[in-house]
Amino acid sequence: MPTSPPSTDCADKLKLLADTTRLAVLESLMDQPKRVGELRDLLGVEQSLLSHHLALLREAGLVDATRDGKSVLYQLAKGVESATTGKSLDLGCCQLSFSTRKKASKRT
Repeated sequence: MPTSPPSTDCADKLKLLADTTRLAVLESLMDQPKRVGELRDLLGVEQSLLSHHLALLREAGLVDATRDGKSVLYQLAKGVESATTGKSLDLGCCQLSFSTRKKASKRT
């Protein structure tokens, strides 16, 4: 059975991360593992939509889910968080870095 070239796998991951909610989920999981309710409150996304995004991230191998009683704890998949300084993800084909600069506040 033929396998897809690495560039195709990389492009698929980058397409998946083109969604702002999925990107925000990964960025928030860089701090520590979180439950769906925590992610929902943090991101302001409805739980059903968030569950859909989390399922896609699990299928792509970017996050892992562990049952914790009645809830599920989500964390970055092993090897996804980069060991380099700053906030970045290792996608296997490339690294995605998040800015550590704070957004400028609006002046009134």
